[in-house]
Amino acid sequence: MSRRDLVQLLLLSAVWGASFILIEISGRSFPPVWVALLRLTFGAAFLWTILKLKGRALPPRSLIVPLLLVALFNNAIPFTLFALGERTVPSSIAAVLNATTPIWALLLTMAVQSTKPNRFTIGGVLLGFSGVMIVVFSHGNNSHGYGHEAAFFRGVFFIALASLGYAIATVIAKVKLKGLDPIGLATTQLSLAWIMLFPLAIFGSHPDVIHRNSVLAVIALGIAGSGIAYLLYYDLLTRIQPTHVTAVTYLLPIWGLFWGFIAHEPILWTAYIGVTIVISGLILLNMTPSPKPKPIPSERACVAAE
Repeated sequence: MSRRDLVQLLLLSAVWGASFILIEISGRSFPPVWVALLRLTFGAAFLWTILKLKGRALPPRSLIVPLLLVALFNNAIPFTLFALGERTVPSSIAAVLNATTPIWALLLTMAVQSTKPNRFTIGGVLLGFSGVMIVVFSHGNNSHGYGHEAAFFRGVFFIALASLGYAIATVIAKVKLKGLDPIGLATTQLSLAWIMLFPLAIFGSHPDVIHRNSVLAVIALGIAGSGIAYLLYYDLLTRIQPTHVTAVTYLLPIWGLFWGFIAHEPILWTAYIGVTIVISGLILLNMTPSPKPKPIPSERACVAAE
């Protein structure tokens, strides 16, 4: 990996890692559906501009069903659920919960393909989920002003569902949306998700008092978190292996803790231990057992074969 690729990978992880604190700040003025809708608005507008400037192609209409499903599970549902969950869950904890996405994606892929787990998969899943549990339960018993314990765990449930939604979309995209122009695919996803959420935002609850910080946060969330991040991600995929790009997953919880610390969120020491365990589990998931050496046939076996 070149120095340029490494810098771009770190930049991508920092942008995506900042999304969690931006969601929390946006939610101080806007209801969850509005946070998601505005994020999609600015993200889609940015990607449409890039699409037109670069002359890129949209996916064919024949793929409308999987496109709708990916837009639903990768954008409409998780964007809303993260905003809903972060009303009672610190953004740093949301970032740790988001790290379960590759674990869910692997388990779903194995279920679809009827693949048996190897020892690395089992160990990685157990480590990943145990690390998340350490973070969640230690903060749930000491929520530091983020509401009652029941509200905290309800928020955790919403964020866990959002992470599962990301995983479902990943599996669908791998099977049904291979080989498409990445910018066209991302633009279509955000646009379709916007269409899904617009009626809910119009006929649902509306923002009351709008603060400038929330407006700036949701603009940054859309343009950076759902626009520039897509471009960085797909640009990296054109130069380095997908397995190397997935290293960004290891960095997101770290950035989540960093931005949460900057925002003076209550972060217990158990969070740092839990994140270390989660990252260890993710690394283990991406390891493959070395193939067993084939036995060398004995001289007697060779003679018998002849």
